[in-house]
Amino acid sequence: MIDITEQDVVVEKAELIKAIANPIRLCMVRNLIANHGANVSTIQGCLGASQSSVSQHLAKLKSLKIVEARREGKEMFYYVTSEEVCRIVEILFDEK
Repeated sequence: MIDITEQDVVVEKAELIKAIANPIRLCMVRNLIANHGANVSTIQGCLGASQSSVSQHLAKLKSLKIVEARREGKEMFYYVTSEEVCRIVEILFDEK
């Protein structure tokens, strides 16, 4: 049985897995990891996602602290900052 103090951790991990279970978000995260970050127009290549769709998915990933944004000149670049997610993607795709 799960200790009551660990229930929050279990819920947090489930939310993390749920977030990257979406095919577009998983594609985005995988590409962000492989390319060490990207801007929205580069990210749009994932499964033919529109700019508005990419923005919504990025908002979800940012809210869970999986991705962070940094301004570089006139563009925003997005990076995966969650080591847990990096390890999960590595395992899923057998990548290092």
